[in-house]
Amino acid sequence: MSESSVIGAAATSPREAFRHGVRDLLPAAPGVFAWGLVTGVAMVKSGLGVPESIVMSLVAYAGSAQLAALPLMATFAPIWLIVVTAVIVNLRFVVYSVMTRQHFAGLSMNRRLWLGYLVGDIMFARFSALLERQPDYPHRIAYYFGGASCNWMWWQVSSIIGILAATRIPVSWGLELAGTLTLIALLVPLCRQWPVLAGASVAAATSVLAHGLPLRLGLALGIALGVATAVVVERGREEA
Repeated sequence: MSESSVIGAAATSPREAFRHGVRDLLPAAPGVFAWGLVTGVAMVKSGLGVPESIVMSLVAYAGSAQLAALPLMATFAPIWLIVVTAVIVNLRFVVYSVMTRQHFAGLSMNRRLWLGYLVGDIMFARFSALLERQPDYPHRIAYYFGGASCNWMWWQVSSIIGILAATRIPVSWGLELAGTLTLIALLVPLCRQWPVLAGASVAAATSVLAHGLPLRLGLALGIALGVATAVVVERGREEA
């Protein structure tokens, strides 16, 4: 059976599309699990208690922002700097929202808020790849919700395991590398799209050039300029 046939068969009902999204996310589950485990361990080792760490995992659901903010929290940095750092690191989700808004525009505010809470790098990559292969996929919301829910489950389970077992997981396991490699393998193909390529290029160049700034502000600046570049390029494509 060809790939297009499989995709078509998976779209016969919302339930099948939901399962299709789950299946597409599962190959990335080990990387998600590794990242969640690392983040859970980092929260506890940064000085947060177990209850506070679990609440942060459930409410924030943003591994990169958590990992960026935790060192600042551990050194009692100003609250405004912690908040700004977390927001800037997560600015890439603005790009994701701009690139997917047409698919969710008809939903109620509550549904869009829940889908926004579930957004993640890997599911965005999977969702974009699906629509590139089949622009008329009929149950795209169910597909997205299936994969995003699966991603959320793996993340929360692994994060809570990391929180509870923080003192028993050695740094020598190199879990950060496993998670990073998984994300790279999934996100690099997105650079075929001009907004993503432009944003990633500007972010990378800025981060390197501004590496010497204090409090990791070079990384924050790179992310902010990269996101702004991607948004401008995407709007230019829409207006063209």
